[in-house]
Amino acid sequence: MFVQVIQGRAKESEALRRQWETWDQQLKPSARGFLGGTAGVTADGEFIALVRFEDEAAARANSDRAEQGDWWTETSQHLDEPMFHDCALVELVNDGGSDDAGFVQVIQGKVTDIDRAREIDRAMQDDLRRLRPDVIGGIVAWHPRDGRFTNAMYFTSEADARANERESSDAAEFEQYMSEYQAISDGDPEYLDITDPWYSSP
Repeated sequence: MFVQVIQGRAKESEALRRQWETWDQQLKPSARGFLGGTAGVTADGEFIALVRFEDEAAARANSDRAEQGDWWTETSQHLDEPMFHDCALVELVNDGGSDDAGFVQVIQGKVTDIDRAREIDRAMQDDLRRLRPDVIGGIVAWHPRDGRFTNAMYFTSEADARANERESSDAAEFEQYMSEYQAISDGDPEYLDITDPWYSSP
């Protein structure tokens, strides 16, 4: 799997949503290798999208399409300082993302040891299923350099996420996970809460 992360400051949220819907209806049918996408705008106006493809070649082929270029020219007018992160190293939490999620929390941060971070995440999978029934799944997309990542977690609802976060925070397994992850974290992560997720599926 290959993930393109697109983000920037939204000038007009509804315009971005219309552009997302235009892509879903008009450009998606001919996007080969497209696996799905999740996007949205936070309460303070940050836009972020994670678009999944079978591999990098499929993502590049989509980007090279003339109609994709035209769509992006229009879309970018509704963003301040848009950024792209092309992520070839991708991990799934449970079975990955889901269009059934009512709430998506995106975590962006940096670690000093990618291999160790992946090991810690994999070790936590079974405990996560038991401790957090509200977590449908997730996607961890590693940026091409510096140990940076974008982690999108998919929840049944925001209310479920907040309630279970409080209940599980004192669990020994969760405390160990946080301790191990904090030991390799480089700075504080940023949290982007998507309370109204937009989806696109093949």
